[in-house]
Amino acid sequence: MYAIIDFKGFQYRAEKNAVIRVPLLNATEPGQKVEIDRVLLMRDEDDIVFGQPVVTGAKVLAEVIGSGKDKKVIIFHKKKRKGYRVKKGFRAQYTDIKITDIVKG
Repeated sequence: MYAIIDFKGFQYRAEKNAVIRVPLLNATEPGQKVEIDRVLLMRDEDDIVFGQPVVTGAKVLAEVIGSGKDKKVIIFHKKKRKGYRVKKGFRAQYTDIKITDIVKG
């Protein structure tokens, strides 16, 4: 059984006991519970349920594992023959969550 969820503008495939890396949450302490109610699709053994746009009553329960920063991404801008060069970088923050249960609607 798995579900496709919409979480913070991104779509993820959630299976039980899977670890998903999502953008930084306010609940960043390990062990905190997260409830995701925007379930777009649910698939069981034989049954597939599509949401219109979401599956009513369905939700995904998860637990925060930890948080951190990704590798640095370098952004380099240059205009040829103008002497313009800018080098910038950033590290995106993330939270790892573990899917504990998928509840049908």
